[in-house]
Amino acid sequence: MTPAEPSAEHDRQRRLRSFVLRQGRITPAQARAFDAHWARYGLDYAGQPRDLDAAFGRHAPRVVEIGFGNGEQLLHAAAHEPDQDFIGIEVHRPGVGRLMNGLAAAGLGNVRLYNHDAVEVLEREIAPASLAQVRIYFPDPWPKKRHHKRRLIQPAFVEFLAGRVAPGGLLHLATDWADYAEQMLATVDASPSWSNRAGPGHYSPCPDWRIETHFERRGTRLGHGVWDLLYERTGS
Repeated sequence: MTPAEPSAEHDRQRRLRSFVLRQGRITPAQARAFDAHWARYGLDYAGQPRDLDAAFGRHAPRVVEIGFGNGEQLLHAAAHEPDQDFIGIEVHRPGVGRLMNGLAAAGLGNVRLYNHDAVEVLEREIAPASLAQVRIYFPDPWPKKRHHKRRLIQPAFVEFLAGRVAPGGLLHLATDWADYAEQMLATVDASPSWSNRAGPGHYSPCPDWRIETHFERRGTRLGHGVWDLLYERTGS
């Protein structure tokens, strides 16, 4: 089947990037993971709707984690939330390889991974209203003011995510940058598609499904606070 022509919305979303492509050094073990485990855990981007029931071999609530880094949080979630299926999206190959090795060592089968841009995956491969949750933890803060427009959490992207999450589903954000937390709060609070679980203008306590990762501990040592935001998809 030939993919549909990209829409204007697709073109707008493609210009938004949640990462800087700094591949870094991939270890031999991480590189071998792609040969050993990609067939089991990997999803090759095809640019057309994905049959997730076929990909996972079952029907279950689906949770997307965007930018999972080294995979520490996603590995924990897969082990402790076995009734859910997880779709991890990450552009950096070392983290993808590391997570695949961890999943294989733990014998976990409820995770599938994209090594691709999250916006394109969500726009082209994930069906509307098909997700139970979207989790975005510590996205690139783009700290310089002139770069704030590159931040992932923007009004258009928040509305775009709402189209992929089923009514009653969740959007969980976390950041250790105070001004980004404020932007996230103002942006999602202003959306008619999302309801703040803690009430307008308030952050949420960290839920028990999000662990303190190595990345978070590093931020804490640098004196950063951490803010969690939980939103429920409105509508029926």
